Amino acid sequence: MKKNKKICTVALVMITGFTCLNANATDVGQPAPQFTLPTLQKDQPTSLKQFAGKVVYVDFWASWCAPCRTSFPLLNKLHEKLKSKGFEVVGINLDEDKAKAEKFLKEFPVGFTVLRDAKGEWSDQFVVESMPTSFIVDKQGVVQHIHHGFTSGDVTELEQKITTLFAK
Repeated sequence: MKKNKKICTVALVMITGFTCLNANATDVGQPAPQFTLPTLQKDQPTSLKQFAGKVVYVDFWASWCAPCRTSFPLLNKLHEKLKSKGFEVVGINLDEDKAKAEKFLKEFPVGFTVLRDAKGEWSDQFVVESMPTSFIVDKQGVVQHIHHGFTSGDVTELEQKITTLFAK
């Protein structure tokens, strides 16, 4: 009987622990993890806190990601259109090989901030499970929307979600 009680206690501790782990996953309504990462091209440390008071589209991407080829030109246009209203795009590249990311940016140049997370530490913190995965963070630093994948038709819906956050 004591052995069964001990096994149940261990199982309960494991289940509770896994529940706590899942509670830390970035989700809508939770504060975005506060990262500091180097810029891709100049290795300049950049933090999410630098964009406080703005609506931020945090986009995890990789050079091998086919939907990223669609998203980058459209996100760049959206950034240009809305940046004067307090909108920023922060692309976080997950390639281990920096040269691959740089080659991608030569083909798809952008005017927004591009950071590097080669070890995937912050993609783990945000719980990125597909490419690309993006998080719309409001002016207070709270995640308001999570977007998986990207098609050209997504940009209209994303713009609507972003513009509603300017008034808040």
